[in-house]
Amino acid sequence: MASLIVAVAVAVVAAALVVAVARVRQIETSARHSAQAARRLQLLRMFASGAAAAAEDPRALLTWQPFASTARHLFPDDFAELDRAAGGTFPFSREQIEAAHARWSTDWLAWEQTHDAEYKLKAAVAEEELRASPGSSVLRARVESVEREKLERYQRRYEEYTRVSKALKNLM
Repeated sequence: MASLIVAVAVAVVAAALVVAVARVRQIETSARHSAQAARRLQLLRMFASGAAAAAEDPRALLTWQPFASTARHLFPDDFAELDRAAGGTFPFSREQIEAAHARWSTDWLAWEQTHDAEYKLKAAVAEEELRASPGSSVLRARVESVEREKLERYQRRYEEYTRVSKALKNLM
């Protein structure tokens, strides 16, 4: 009889251990899923400001995309899930990068036209003043200054345009 009680007690303890181990595993799995969900939410929050910045200015992609690439390497499972949820590459799809490049080019063309019109007007005013006083070395210098300023400003902006344009192409 005593051995039966001991056997039942051992069976009860064993069953309790099995139930406890199963419950611990269930809690660990739940905690792991909660941690993944929390990390994915953090990633969404973190890249939301980057996506907003890139929508405003294509140059922002040059800062945010390397962070996204690094995060993708650190958390591949989380990004795979975010990609599925986003229906494409999270946080910046190839289409978004291509659209940013197109916008950058369009903005450049608009700037170039505005720049040209602005400096044509400045040059016309300076030349008109020079025609009114043909012997003025100050006015002649002003005409030359307008041309030099136009070229310098154009060159600076063009350098930025080509640098950013190439970098955006490299992201594609």
